[in-house]
Amino acid sequence: MVATPDILQSAQISTNPSGRGKVAVLLMGYGEVESYDDFANYNEQALNLLTAKFAPVPTWVYPPLAKILAAFDLHEWSHQHGNFISPHNAIFEAQRAGIEANLQERWGDRVKVFKAFNFCKPFLPNQVLEQVKQEGYDKLLIYPLLVVDSIFTSGIAIEQVNEALTQLSDGTEHWVQGTRYIPSFFDAPDYIELLASMVEAKIKHHLAVAHLPSQTGIVLMNHGCPHEAKGFTSGIDESQKLYDKVRDRLISKYPLISVGWLNHDTPLIKWTQPNADLAARNLIDLGATALVFMPIGFATENHETLLDVEHIIEGMRRKRPDVTYVQMPCVNDDPAFLAMAATWADKHIADLLEEDALAINPSLAASQAAAVHSHHGHTHDHHLASHGEHHGHSHDHDHHH
Repeated sequence: MVATPDILQSAQISTNPSGRGKVAVLLMGYGEVESYDDFANYNEQALNLLTAKFAPVPTWVYPPLAKILAAFDLHEWSHQHGNFISPHNAIFEAQRAGIEANLQERWGDRVKVFKAFNFCKPFLPNQVLEQVKQEGYDKLLIYPLLVVDSIFTSGIAIEQVNEALTQLSDGTEHWVQGTRYIPSFFDAPDYIELLASMVEAKIKHHLAVAHLPSQTGIVLMNHGCPHEAKGFTSGIDESQKLYDKVRDRLISKYPLISVGWLNHDTPLIKWTQPNADLAARNLIDLGATALVFMPIGFATENHETLLDVEHIIEGMRRKRPDVTYVQMPCVNDDPAFLAMAATWADKHIADLLEEDALAINPSLAASQAAAVHSHHGHTHDHHLASHGEHHGHSHDHDHHH
């Protein structure tokens, strides 16, 4: 278990003596459909929110494309996996409940954890935020949990939260009086240590008897990222740093380690490499007689960490039946993970409860934008007059690019 810092114990006592202010922690994941019938709708949502950020696909293509993808998924789910039902939603609920229990030990009922799924009713962000509003929570901590590369993926979470907040606006005074955001935990030392110790424990108990450490290959699996995402920061940097830190912790003992990206191989898009399949083959070429597949870029099990990795292992096993393959779970609802995930929220909750309530009038946004625009137009003209040559030059420079 992770010890609570003393500073938080004292913060809890001193914070907000008037008792006003309640924080809703919005734990965000993708959600997964549990019946095939919902798949086309899920795909359309995912195409709209995810693929639109990087693929050159016009929006009219989404509904028919979603149905085509659903047909492929039916083949994969029903024929190959006996109508697979993803455990993702149940695990995510266990994570929500566990993080809430940890937080309420310190903060009581002034903090509640709500789950929101990017793609799955009835937990879409606008549905959940309506409930948050009705229950009287006036501060919001946005906490994407599923994917650790959150910089790109969580942009979707912010996009959906912003849309929902616009829909739920009361006109002149906003019901949300403070917000915070946890961008990613790729560099959290306790998360890195947990991942490394899970791998070590698995090797020790299952592989060490038959394989030398130098022959034990480890594929650390990250959430695949497109290299070009229409100017959006894609999360490759964070994922790479996470991999580097976990590898550094293991490599002296187990030298055969590779990143393996779980990509959605969309045509026309350049994805992160090596993918998990290629990573595994490379390690076998270097003499691995056993391979451990450990997801580090996902905190919650989902069809990528289950079905996609199973497919990779099945294919490898056909080519190299002499190699031992071990598929490991995500951190999921491991009590140590839930305890640390709660501590990552503590500082933000303390900040939200201590800061003055923001008084935001959403109806002023449009008039403010108009005022700034006219002011900016004036200064811009002035700026051009005084730096005409410079501006002309930079314009030409852009043109050559």
